[in-house]
Amino acid sequence: MVQFLHSISAFIEGSAMERLYETMYRLLENTTSEFHRYIYDRINWDNRMLGLVGPRGVGKTTLFLQHIKHANQTDRALFASADNLYFSDHTLFDTAEAFSKSGGAFLYLDEIHKYEGWSRELKAIYDSFPDMHVYFTGSSILDIERGEADLSRRAPKYHLQGLSFREFLAMRHGIETPAFSLEDIIEHRASIPGVTHPLPYFREYLISGYYPFGQDPDFSIELAQVINRTLEVDIPQFANMNASTGRKLRKLMALASTLAPFKPSMAKLASQIGASRNNLEDYLLFIEKAGMTAQLREPSSSINALGKVEKVYLDNTNILHNLSDGAPDVGTVRETFFFNQMRVNQKVFSSPISDFQIDGATFEVGGKSKGARQIRDAAQGFIVKDDIEYGHGNVIPLWAFGLSY
Repeated sequence: MVQFLHSISAFIEGSAMERLYETMYRLLENTTSEFHRYIYDRINWDNRMLGLVGPRGVGKTTLFLQHIKHANQTDRALFASADNLYFSDHTLFDTAEAFSKSGGAFLYLDEIHKYEGWSRELKAIYDSFPDMHVYFTGSSILDIERGEADLSRRAPKYHLQGLSFREFLAMRHGIETPAFSLEDIIEHRASIPGVTHPLPYFREYLISGYYPFGQDPDFSIELAQVINRTLEVDIPQFANMNASTGRKLRKLMALASTLAPFKPSMAKLASQIGASRNNLEDYLLFIEKAGMTAQLREPSSSINALGKVEKVYLDNTNILHNLSDGAPDVGTVRETFFFNQMRVNQKVFSSPISDFQIDGATFEVGGKSKGARQIRDAAQGFIVKDDIEYGHGNVIPLWAFGLSY
């Protein structure tokens, strides 16, 4: 009788595991490998453990599935989402153990932040199965250094942003162009092969090009859901917030959408959303790390210190269009795009005389009639103009900065 019960238990366990494999195979069948995100080749896939974090909807899941196919790992890989019902009565460690005993070598865990106690179990898996590679995705609000176990030295963390203008051209329109450095861009070496008029593509990108699902018919509804779930589920879950705090985050985001870019007055903002001033800085940091906003800071005199926040922007132009009902301020759109694209590979700071500064260079962003008055005292100044196709001298088209990653 005992042997029979053990056999039944093993059968049930095996069946549950098989459903994970079936889900993975279905996902792999629907995953194309023609286009890889910018970060794909930057990841050291030889690491025994690594994390890929980023906002909702930027393509983390797809990138992992692509790697399983590209590296021909299907026979020795298991991909599972941490919010799968399987994990309601199975632990990550037990899953890894069963996977290891069956000859598995590459364990991919999606949305790890949805599993309580994830960091402790990942540490145990790392220490117990030295021949296994473990890769996980998570919300960009995950902070490995603050985890319950020391994963910082075991699991390097890669941060995935949304699509650049360059990636949008390749993914949505099949137009391939290399990534250009900032030096290439300001020296007018950045171009889009075969495209004489980039502005129509650029306008499309500003509205729906940042997210890989931007071509979906219901993109505006889906993006609104991403924003709401980030504010109401992801952040409160991570920070152990209650429902009322989640509502305050929504108020803060709604306020930011009407004011951005704005210089934050902590006391005033706290009063407007009904929060304490002491908590507001944390709220602003959480919504920034979750990919909803971005804080432009002054340069700091200390290497390790963060400079004072000069302005708060919405994270990207798609969110800006979505929250402004399709009629955002055009100047805000331009600055948001520049800041969003440049901060992936550069440290971008506020400028005391203009809009932005990067590595000592000053950038003033505006329309095609923008003058050079703001940068006349800059040691190295550039005018970044929207609505122009080509640049000259220190005048650079805005769209060119979208080719940097």
